[in-house]
Amino acid sequence: MSIFFTYIGSHIQGIFNLIYIITVVFIAVFIILENRSPLKTVSWVLVILLLPIAGIIFYMFFGQEYRKKKMFSHKGLKNIERIKEITQKQLNKLPANIGSFGHDIYEKRHLINLLMANDNAFLSDNNEVTVLKNGDECFPSIFQAIEKAKHHIHLEYYIIGDDKIGNQLRELLIRKAREGVEVRVIYDDVGTWKLSKKYIRSLKEAGVMIDCFIKVRFPLLTSKANYRNHHKIIIIDGEIGFVGGLNMADRYLYGLKNLGIWRDTHLMIKGTGTVGLQSVFAADWYFVSKELLNNKDYFHTSPKTKGKLVQIVSSGPDSDWKSISQAYLLAISSAQEKVYIATPYLIPNTEINSALKIAALSGIDIRILLPEKSDTIIPSWSTKSYIEELLYSGVKIYFYQPGFMHSKLLMVDGIFSSVGSANFDLRSMETNFEVNAMVYDKETFNTLESQYMKDLSQSREIILSEWKQRSKWEKIKESFARLLSPLL
Repeated sequence: MSIFFTYIGSHIQGIFNLIYIITVVFIAVFIILENRSPLKTVSWVLVILLLPIAGIIFYMFFGQEYRKKKMFSHKGLKNIERIKEITQKQLNKLPANIGSFGHDIYEKRHLINLLMANDNAFLSDNNEVTVLKNGDECFPSIFQAIEKAKHHIHLEYYIIGDDKIGNQLRELLIRKAREGVEVRVIYDDVGTWKLSKKYIRSLKEAGVMIDCFIKVRFPLLTSKANYRNHHKIIIIDGEIGFVGGLNMADRYLYGLKNLGIWRDTHLMIKGTGTVGLQSVFAADWYFVSKELLNNKDYFHTSPKTKGKLVQIVSSGPDSDWKSISQAYLLAISSAQEKVYIATPYLIPNTEINSALKIAALSGIDIRILLPEKSDTIIPSWSTKSYIEELLYSGVKIYFYQPGFMHSKLLMVDGIFSSVGSANFDLRSMETNFEVNAMVYDKETFNTLESQYMKDLSQSREIILSEWKQRSKWEKIKESFARLLSPLL
């Protein structure tokens, strides 16, 4: 009898092993057929083959590609179609008109054209742009603008804290809603995981319309937890907009004990540049609520006075193109004099990594400012794995000393500046929903450059010969983190 059960058991085990192997091979082939970047494909296949059960679960949670499947569509949104019409007209007229903006901006015409084509980012030329440094400049400006709101307040944040700053915002929004102002709030369900039900309920009871972007609840966790809304935008009365790197939480004002001050950058935009921010919010609001925001009160497209040139650019897994990543690539590869970057995480894709090294080798002044201390472990290790090859090509790299460098900046040739939510990492370029303001203006560049140089004076430059002396253990950690980075 024992022989019989042993015989049956071995056959069952054999069938199980066969099913197991077929499943692993099927998923590996499926990943290959998605035609992702070779690095990401190889990384996922290795995880599936070496850690089959854990790998399959991890892939189901975090690995599925939605750029081609489209999580949601902008089609049918009348305001989006209106923006497309404006952009198409500008595209047709751009070759004849771009010269009127001056030689420096003419030199960046290909970048302007790219963003019109890949994201329908129309060029607004009547903006006031104010650079806001850190929370002590940003939050007072935001709260003051909210105080003056007459018609609507639209907010969209990755993180809203149930803390001093978060509750100051809550109380202000409640008061404005009770005054009759339309208040709409979108928050990311993962980034704002700790926000209490009481906080949300108090807003709803006051008449604030609030919803989260992609609820993550088991079993819905599966493939959506990895696609996060990283936007940090506010639009007030269709006239004033804010965009940048600061979320609504105390750490962005007071810093963190283990990291020090929180160094960040935001922009306040007055003019038709806010139409671009409004269209981003309107698309996301339609996704979470199915309410169309197509009233003219939300979109003021008629220019008033000439000002600074701005394009609002968004990207995400629903986009046809990796718009911000493409903009970064073209801006770096077409630079003629200098490229200054600030980012908390440096995990570039292959194209941008090559562009940085080629530009440095060709004599362009490439400088990258990173935090000395990081708020995350694996991305920090992965960042460090890129430093040696970049230093070797001539890129100058600095570690910010006073606290955590969280600004997301790209500045090129004294005229082009990008400020927004997108980091120089794979997550921002391929996975998250991001939004940046692209500004073509010397004054804005000079303000950002002045702040950047002050930050560099408070940083230590990394020297190649010294960097090579790191321990083998450090290099091993960094290499493994780099291997995992396409998956995270």
